[in-house]
Amino acid sequence: MRRIVTTAVAMALVGGAALSAPAVAADGDRPAGKATTGVQQQTRALEKAADKALENGLGLAPGAVPEVSDATAPETLATARRVLSGNATRRDPSATIALRDLFVKRSQLRGEDLRGADALLARPTDGAGDNQGFGYTVPEAAPLCNTRICLHYVPTGADAPPSPEWAAHNLATMDSVWSTIVDGLGYRAPLGDRAEGGNALFDVYLKDLGTGLYGFCAPERRVKKRTASGYCVLDNDYAAAQFPSGTPNDNLAVTAGHEFFHAVQFAYDYAEDPWMMESTATWMEERIASQVNDNRQYFPTSQIYAPYVPLDTFSRTSTYQYGNWVFWEYLTNRYGIGLVKKAWKQAGSLKSDGGKSSIPALQRVLRGKGGLTKVYAKFAAGNLIPALNYPEGVEYPAPKVRGAKALRRNKRAKRFATRINHLSSASYVYVPGKGLGAKKWKLAVRVAGPAKRTSPAAVVVTYLANGKRKVKLVRLNRGGDGHTKVAFSNRSVAAVSVTLVNASTRYRCNQRTLLACGGRPLDDRARFAVTGRVTKR
Repeated sequence: MRRIVTTAVAMALVGGAALSAPAVAADGDRPAGKATTGVQQQTRALEKAADKALENGLGLAPGAVPEVSDATAPETLATARRVLSGNATRRDPSATIALRDLFVKRSQLRGEDLRGADALLARPTDGAGDNQGFGYTVPEAAPLCNTRICLHYVPTGADAPPSPEWAAHNLATMDSVWSTIVDGLGYRAPLGDRAEGGNALFDVYLKDLGTGLYGFCAPERRVKKRTASGYCVLDNDYAAAQFPSGTPNDNLAVTAGHEFFHAVQFAYDYAEDPWMMESTATWMEERIASQVNDNRQYFPTSQIYAPYVPLDTFSRTSTYQYGNWVFWEYLTNRYGIGLVKKAWKQAGSLKSDGGKSSIPALQRVLRGKGGLTKVYAKFAAGNLIPALNYPEGVEYPAPKVRGAKALRRNKRAKRFATRINHLSSASYVYVPGKGLGAKKWKLAVRVAGPAKRTSPAAVVVTYLANGKRKVKLVRLNRGGDGHTKVAFSNRSVAAVSVTLVNASTRYRCNQRTLLACGGRPLDDRARFAVTGRVTKR
């Protein structure tokens, strides 16, 4: 079964018979939506925009990086108001991140702005006096509580759940999420809130959030370092009129898992790099509600299908930070489910934590596994065959490559060149064509990359006709150049892919961008080239 899938997908990468014309792909809170089955169709607009951006010398798809986080405290307040009122623009972040940003900048506000921020950060039980119009307008019913969670709701009005049984189901769902994340996976529990909800238990509120806003968690009180207590709000019913995609139960399960993990993150570092916060929360959905597959809607903006966009991108105009849950899925499939917890421990702000931003935290946990450069390079190359690299990958559509070429006895060489941004990649495929049936034929691969100090890498994968693969990491010298040679007989080889990788993690930090460490990358638009040449030895 696996051999058949491997060969079929390898051929799909290069477009079957249309090998002489390279198939060019792109270089270049939970938003509403449902798992997609048309990933390749959805990526076309991204690919076209990214190619145009390359022609203009930008090297990035629109909405990619670097976006700058230069909002003032009043602007952050205005953003949070829009998001929670249901009037979010395409450039606004999720509700959780909008409230996190407001929490971080609250101390810079004064007077009416400060009161407005406090109203947004307040719980729905603030009541009708909430000048943002977000509080409950009728007294709440008696909360439903167990030993660790209280579920708050109102018995009448627009915010009321459809039945008391649905409210109890919400409590049971959130308790199951707690059991999985805290008891089962060993993450920290949300921090205590000094009885803000009437007791010391973690509080969850049901409220009619309006179309498209599934739920959020808000940091509320700073505890130690950059840790904070918080609470969560879920939509009261996930009615089909407001949430046409998915059943109410599926939407509840996915939202509860995603948002509760944000509350857990506040116990490590509420100010962590936003791409890590959202990508790991989306990864957690797979632990909580794997059967729902809601996170597949973000495939077009994952590095499987958009490898030209840096891994640490947090975009206000696209969903890259959600799509890159696949990176954590890849890592945990290979190194164990505990790797994400170890990364958050390294990213945590307490004395016993690592105190690192996202990328140094990753480097630390991958140090004993070959290092981030090697692991990331294999991730990028492995994404060409999702069926072999993800637990459910056989259901994923095959991605496209940057270019492909059939080499023949009378046309033996092809060179590809590109520019690649940090933590991004570009893949090319060579196929043995006519006249290469003898066993003696080889493909000599020569890579020219940037200086080794910038962490370039190249991975050559030989897809054999029997369905097996041979993976080889090209050794690059100090100048970033390297070469290797692999079998290339059309009797035994279906295709050879070369994945060029810019694994640079060099930044000038604290530059108010939305990338890792708020920094500006030092090694973007790095020049790479690969030449494949048919030889007899």
